[in-house]
Amino acid sequence: MRYTRLPLEILLTACFVAWLASAQTATTDAAPARIVIRGDISTPLTLTAEDLAAMPRETVSVPDQDGTKVNYEGVPLREILKRAGAPLGKDLRGKALTTYVLAKAHDGYQVVFSLGELDSAFGNEPVIVADKRDGKPLFGYQGPFRLVCPNDHAGARSVRMLETLELVRLAK
Repeated sequence: MRYTRLPLEILLTACFVAWLASAQTATTDAAPARIVIRGDISTPLTLTAEDLAAMPRETVSVPDQDGTKVNYEGVPLREILKRAGAPLGKDLRGKALTTYVLAKAHDGYQVVFSLGELDSAFGNEPVIVADKRDGKPLFGYQGPFRLVCPNDHAGARSVRMLETLELVRLAK
């Protein structure tokens, strides 16, 4: 039996198409779009797309892989944390500064932000929970929600398919 070797481009394209199809199926078969905010906070929340649409919104621009600018629209992460009772502003002192936000995606991906870097009086990072890209709802493997961190150079903390924000305070 003789085997024919496929060109690398065909093999890579086939793998990408299969991956994309599975990623889109995974997000479309999921439960209704919502984000759970829990942990060491006074007011745990579950926010839907409608809840986020009614909150204050911002737009940030980030470079795409090809160098073009992409605009994401959504709610500032600090606004969501404020509604959940996270210690921000004058309350972010002492032991509260040991608090971090663990962002978790549908596929198990996780990243961390210190509460200090998100607070407007400290790091003032403009991180948003986006639900739109270039004016359209996020698609397939992008959403329905995505953390977007425009000042991160590598983009690794821009979590796609965001489901959970968990606040953890190290010093009780």
